[in-house]
Amino acid sequence: MVKDRTKQLIAALIGAIAVAVAASCVLGVTAIAPQEIARALIGLGDDETMLIVWEIRLPRALGALMVGSALGISGAALQGLLRNPLAEPGVLGVSATASLCATIAIYWGLIGLSPWVLPIASIGGALVATALLALIARRVGSVVTLILVGVGLSSLTGSIMSLLLNFAPNPFTLSDMVTWMMGSVANRSFMDLAFAAPFFGLGLVMLLMSGAGLRALALGEESARALGLNVSRARLLVVMGAGLMTGAAVCVAGAVGFVGIIAPHLVRPLVGYDPARTLIPSALTGGLVLVLADIMVRLAPTTQELKLGVIVGLIGAPFFIYIAARRRTFGENQ
Repeated sequence: MVKDRTKQLIAALIGAIAVAVAASCVLGVTAIAPQEIARALIGLGDDETMLIVWEIRLPRALGALMVGSALGISGAALQGLLRNPLAEPGVLGVSATASLCATIAIYWGLIGLSPWVLPIASIGGALVATALLALIARRVGSVVTLILVGVGLSSLTGSIMSLLLNFAPNPFTLSDMVTWMMGSVANRSFMDLAFAAPFFGLGLVMLLMSGAGLRALALGEESARALGLNVSRARLLVVMGAGLMTGAAVCVAGAVGFVGIIAPHLVRPLVGYDPARTLIPSALTGGLVLVLADIMVRLAPTTQELKLGVIVGLIGAPFFIYIAARRRTFGENQ
C-alpha cells in the first residue's frame, strides 16, 4: 500500500515539475506565447525567442530544479542519519561552509585558473562540514548540541565571508560574492550546470545506495549492527553523498537554506515515515519548491530582483520554527 502510494506521489511530483518548468519558460518580463515557447524548445522558434528560452529561462529553471533536488535529498538523508527532523545542510552550516569556500575562490581570483575550481572548492567545503557534523553527532547524543554546532559553524563562516566582503578588491568581485552568500540561479548557463552535474550524479548514487542503511539506522545503531549493517560504511555514504550534493548545489546557486527541511517534512507522512522511501520524493519536492520560488522571484513587483535564497529563507525560517516548536523531545536524538 505504502509502496503504491510512493509511486503515485513520485509520478505526481514529476508531472508537477514538468508543468513548473514549462511555466518558468513562459513567464518573465518579456511576454512570449506558450506555442512560441514550444516551438523554441524543439528548435523552430525565431532567434530572439530561442535566445530567451535556451540561454536564459530554461537553464535557470533547470538550475533551480537541480539545486532544490540536491538540497531536498541531502536534507532527507541527513535527517535519517542523525534521526531528527531538524537536520538540513543550511541549518547545520554545510551550505554556508561550501559557500565560504566558493567565496574564497572568487575573492582570490582562483576561478580564473580553471572552471573546475569553483565546484571543487564548494564541494570540498561541504564535505569537510558534513564530516565534522557526522563526527560530532556520533560523539554526542543531543540534538540541541548538534544544532548549536551548526549555528556556530554558520556564524563563523558568515563572519569570515563578511570580512572578505569588507575587503573586496572591486565592485565586480563584491557582486559575485554577494550572489554566493544570498543564493541565485539568475544568469546560469548550461555550462554551469554541466560542471556541477558529475558531482550531483555521484552524490545522488551514494544517497540512493544509503537507503537500506538509513532504514536500519532508524531502529538505532545497535539494532542496525545486529541486522548486519556496516554502520561506518552507511554513515560514510550519507556524508559523502550529502557533501557532494550540497557542494554541487552551492556551486550553481550559492547558499540556499531550508529546502532540506521543507521537502522531507512534506513528504515523510505520505511514505509511511520510511527514511529510504523519503529520498526520491524529497528530491523531487525540493526541486519543485525551488522552481516555484524562482518564478516568484522573477515576477515579484520590485525594482531589483530578489535573491532566491532570500525568498526561500522568508518561507523556510518560519517553517523551521514551527517544526522545532512542535517537537516534544527536542533534546533527544531520535
